Amino acid sequence: MQEIVVTPGEGAKKLANFLKKKYPIGYVRKLFRKNGIRLNGQRAKTDDAVHTGDRIQLYIPFEATAAKIIPSSSLNAVTIMYEDESLLVLDKPAGVAVHEGSSVRRSESVAGFIEKKYRGEKFLPKLAHRLDKDTSGLLVLAKSEKALAELEERFESGKVDKEYLCLVVGRVPNNEGKIDLPLPGRDGDLVRAVTHYRVVKRFAETTLLRVDLETGRLHQIRLHFAKLGYPVVMDQQHGDFNFNKKFRQRYGLKRQFLHAEKLSIVCAGKRHRWTAPLAEDLQKTLKLLEND
Repeated sequence: MQEIVVTPGEGAKKLANFLKKKYPIGYVRKLFRKNGIRLNGQRAKTDDAVHTGDRIQLYIPFEATAAKIIPSSSLNAVTIMYEDESLLVLDKPAGVAVHEGSSVRRSESVAGFIEKKYRGEKFLPKLAHRLDKDTSGLLVLAKSEKALAELEERFESGKVDKEYLCLVVGRVPNNEGKIDLPLPGRDGDLVRAVTHYRVVKRFAETTLLRVDLETGRLHQIRLHFAKLGYPVVMDQQHGDFNFNKKFRQRYGLKRQFLHAEKLSIVCAGKRHRWTAPLAEDLQKTLKLLEND
């Protein structure tokens, strides 16, 4: 059993959000799902408030050993797109996880990149949302507690315009559409999840889509299109494995075709908009598809 004592300046937060600043989101969800956490000795819920002096007991060990080292070139490819006194925006390459985990060392994650770059600063930039390890594109971090609270509220309430480019298996018939299918939330219960999409281009066996998220659930794009029968190309968890094998052999793509291209948000009274260029491996794949 591991115990964490909440220190001054860390209190007045929801328990789940407090833990996600210290551990990968998958581990935090596992703690609540398997009832492996207590707050001051009592069974805890995700939205319980934590205060200075509270004691949090974790009964499921966090495994961070046997880590697989990500090539340093991948971490070096993290690009700072924008920075001011409140915000830090990164263009994250595919292959880099936002947190450490059973197969990723902290030093080779975005969290490790931040700790190294901003060592000695009064406030380490903190993630306001997350991207899958194999998804490239825009990632927003806060540089103060005030900015973090504002950003988290906007992401949780859907007050952020997020646009992704993705390639799915099959030829999607409608030029645009809306997917409104519930997905598991933070507690494992089904919650509302809404995805909007429009077709950019149809290829022989695939469709390039521009996707807007009205909500932000774990693996939302990948799960929604898989449920429709049009899984994201090269998705190794929810995808069409036989198709992925053939696609990789023909086009050389080694990860899911999903890129967080555009993001617009208001912070500290100012509207921000960013665009991340399409990753090189995805550009190459599109050129090959167009040539076919």
